[in-house]
Amino acid sequence: MHKVRSEITGSVWKVEVAVGQAVVEGDTLVIVESMKMEIPISAPASGVVTEIFVAEGEPVADDQVVIHLD
Repeated sequence: MHKVRSEITGSVWKVEVAVGQAVVEGDTLVIVESMKMEIPISAPASGVVTEIFVAEGEPVADDQVVIHLD
């Protein structure tokens, strides 16, 4: 299992995936907005999204787990 973490403090601008969705390494999973910049969080490996821990509009902290991939 891969724990996908936010790389920056900000707010979740968009969740690009759904639970059960297959992704490949490099796919954008979540976009975080910080200081008027959009920072994509990408899949570190191929897998299936098993859990999403954030929703659009919610704050997110640096190093916070946002998604689990299996």
